[in-house]
Amino acid sequence: MLAVRSEDYGGVERYVAALELKSRLFRDALGGDGARGLDLRTARTLCAHMATVRRRVGSYLEPSKFEPLRTAIADLLDGCGDTSAADRRVADFTARFPDDRAHRWVRDLAAELLHNVDPERYPLMMRWVWDAQANTGVIREVWHGPEVDNMVIDVPDRYETFLVLREELSQFLTQHGVYRDLPHYVDLLTAQLYANYICEQGGAYLRTDFSAPEDPMQYTRRLLGLDGVTPDGRIRLKALDGQAVIVETPKRTN
Repeated sequence: MLAVRSEDYGGVERYVAALELKSRLFRDALGGDGARGLDLRTARTLCAHMATVRRRVGSYLEPSKFEPLRTAIADLLDGCGDTSAADRRVADFTARFPDDRAHRWVRDLAAELLHNVDPERYPLMMRWVWDAQANTGVIREVWHGPEVDNMVIDVPDRYETFLVLREELSQFLTQHGVYRDLPHYVDLLTAQLYANYICEQGGAYLRTDFSAPEDPMQYTRRLLGLDGVTPDGRIRLKALDGQAVIVETPKRTN
């Protein structure tokens, strides 16, 4: 289904290449000690490529609040090659922000940053993949069992859970002849699974973030942040006044 839907828009390979470019953008900006010197312009551009946070993070991308955010990001990514403390790393990051519904996106920000900087070590871990508190996400869509729609799936939203999901989806893809760029192909498959849910079940929350699709891959692109920058340079990031922000995309280093 994913291959068929993407055929009219350049094929799956085009999306895999786009995901690699996005990851390179994050690595160039935040890899090594880059996060310590992150500037506001670059931060805004990166956030435009994170659909789960770009409509909510605006107040923290103002000069008066940016320094604490930059420090939190730098600490999150410091030593992130060690995945044994992945859950503690995310918890420490979220603890820097208010613990209320208005800041539930903070966990998504941590997950997006870790995954985009190091997709090999960190699978997709956003709430749309699995949110144990809300009992929703991709895991529900692939869970086997009777009356799945009416049951509470007792699975924690921890690093290990997301890693197991990626391993199972990777096995599915290899059984169907996909052997290269598996992390990116898994991302596409994961997003497509949830895109199907949005199309079939989209409630008020989903409609707020995802308007009616213009093509079969629109939700998939949006979930993965591949629609972050429009052709005219306008990024999909909302400022405090509700207006879109326009910045230049940071240049990549070789």
